[in-house]
Amino acid sequence: MTAAITAFSICGQTAQSGGEPLHIGDVKVSGSLRSRVEGWNWFEGTGNNAYALSDSIFRLSFQRSKERYDWNIELAAPVLLGLPRNAVVPGAQGQLGMGASYFAANGNKSNAAFVFPKQAYVGFRFQSGTVKQRLQLGRSEFTDGGETVPKNATLAAVKRDRIAQRLLASFGFSDVGRSFDGIQYVASAGATNLTLAAVRPTRGVFQTDGWGEININVFYGAVTHETGGSGRAAEWRVFAMGYDDQRDKVLKVDNRPQTLRSADRQHIAMSTFGGHYLRTLDARTGTADILFWAAAQAGRWGTLAQRSTAFAAEAGWQPAALGRVKPWVRGGYDYGSGDGNPNDQTHGTFFQMLPTPRIYARFPFYNMMNNRDAFAQIILRPAKTLTVRSDFHQLTLASSKDLWYSGGGACQPWTFGYTGRPSNGHSGLGSLYDISVDWRLSTALSATFYYGHAEGSSLIAAIYSRGNSADFGYVEMNWRF
Repeated sequence: MTAAITAFSICGQTAQSGGEPLHIGDVKVSGSLRSRVEGWNWFEGTGNNAYALSDSIFRLSFQRSKERYDWNIELAAPVLLGLPRNAVVPGAQGQLGMGASYFAANGNKSNAAFVFPKQAYVGFRFQSGTVKQRLQLGRSEFTDGGETVPKNATLAAVKRDRIAQRLLASFGFSDVGRSFDGIQYVASAGATNLTLAAVRPTRGVFQTDGWGEININVFYGAVTHETGGSGRAAEWRVFAMGYDDQRDKVLKVDNRPQTLRSADRQHIAMSTFGGHYLRTLDARTGTADILFWAAAQAGRWGTLAQRSTAFAAEAGWQPAALGRVKPWVRGGYDYGSGDGNPNDQTHGTFFQMLPTPRIYARFPFYNMMNNRDAFAQIILRPAKTLTVRSDFHQLTLASSKDLWYSGGGACQPWTFGYTGRPSNGHSGLGSLYDISVDWRLSTALSATFYYGHAEGSSLIAAIYSRGNSADFGYVEMNWRF
């Protein structure tokens, strides 16, 4: 069991800046400090699975905005203290929690810190008729599905928490995160938005040195359209992504025998096509919402053909009868395909590319790859400054012939970015029960408390013979100025 510290971000929320912003001439200066204490009690094997650590990130931004252009230079300084030793075990047990991932990514050091440019870009705005356009060059954060914010509050919350960052994101929960170097173009006319991007991910996530790039090219295009008003609203998006991992010396993680994987030095070059549909309906008895999201992949996984799919189907209800606590009950089923034959010429595992996995796995011992996730959640909002949320997830593998995957994509030039543990023929992964409390203390200061308990099934028990249950908790403070 453990404790930890994070921003007002468990439900994707962030604290608002307090007071008047600081200006140096016409340059706006702003920043944030997020400080967290985490406690881990990973599934028990032969390594150090129970430990605590402290992690913080300070961000300082200088921005200037004019009628035709704007620019932003933001520095980030992550600080990691008390990273666990002996928490990385050879073989299937692997890294025992995120503390072990931080330790391994920073040269096996218990303490690590660095300063690097988180964002450095210039943007140009122009208009042609009714079409507003913006072209941006440089380093910035980017989120798939976050191109627009719906006017309807329910749609905006569902999109933020259950659509955005599934495939391409900044991995903001980690104390380094990732950025993207490249070019972005946005055109909007009324309720329709077109977003195009050609970018390369930076180093980071667990490694505190976020200066350099990774040799991966990402191309993204999406059209988003919102309809309706405050009572009945809907939004749809169609998107396409190209992903080209050109690191020929990095060993891919999949379910093939070791000899076949070691011999495969071909690139990963795939396309992902998909979309989402959101809808909300207000009635006297409450507000209902539905969500559909789906994606299909084709291309090359090294020497193999890539053929994979994923989808999410979810619904929610906010009854009007309990207005004092404003409950919101949601549930659904998320699916990412697995590979059913390690010896054929097709890779059938859905590849999540570069997401923020913790938004969808708040205790991040799993992700969307080769996964079936049936979940239910309840959110209570007894005050504008207080949100309580509890989730239950029942997790199984989509294919017992594939691996149990975790991770959130490439973060270093020399590591793949995902871990795959053998299923040993099992499909049962386990259950997750958790609770979080988000408390906005002021316009500038917020706190989050989180605790999650995982109860592993047969697959986890086969790898961690000494104990197939795990706990993760933290307390976080977030200050913005």
